[in-house]
Amino acid sequence: MRKILFLLLALPFCLSSCIEIIDDLSLNADGSGTFKYTINLSSSKVKINGILKLDSLNGKKVMKMPEIKAKINQFKTTLASQPGISNVKIDLNETEFLTKLSCDFADLTKLQDAIKNSIATLDAGIKSSNDFAFNWISWNGTKLERSIPDFSQKQIKDLKQEDMDLLKTGNYTLISRFAKTVEKCDNANASISKSRTAVMLKANAYTLTKNSKILENTIYLNQK
Repeated sequence: MRKILFLLLALPFCLSSCIEIIDDLSLNADGSGTFKYTINLSSSKVKINGILKLDSLNGKKVMKMPEIKAKINQFKTTLASQPGISNVKIDLNETEFLTKLSCDFADLTKLQDAIKNSIATLDAGIKSSNDFAFNWISWNGTKLERSIPDFSQKQIKDLKQEDMDLLKTGNYTLISRFAKTVEKCDNANASISKSRTAVMLKANAYTLTKNSKILENTIYLNQK
């Protein structure tokens, strides 16, 4: 998934906007679960509406809303057809620029493969890239290892300072929910819920552009 899913759902102007992301994974005891990914650009809707009126930005074509919706629908259709994936929903609020993805999965391997294959329908060259080979999550029944979608370093280098400042007000929240209780996790910045069935990590969007590994985490569940 890494930067590809992020860029697809955040739309082509995401990196020049104040952004709030919630990456929410619920895992059942048998390895099945639900994946939810929410991108909120509502606090930058005035800026985004201005961008959408342009033909190009920084020498690149600006995608119009019909084209954006078509790509999202294509991604949704492909994802829904993948083995082990069900109940796929993608909601796009065109007024508030709020995008929500959710789906159920039979296991995490199927989830990763499904997302990769769905992305490949939008970008045929992705299968030969590092993004296609990259696995951002693994589960062995008692231990969950998670990382996050990466940001496009090239795009970041091209941003104006005012756009970089917008990222400083945004956040990325990573949530992992379990049927069993959590024993411990490796990331010292992680918060374990009072019930010990959920772990949350949160980081500033600007900080993530400098170090995408700060939300990497390994979570260990109790055996009993």
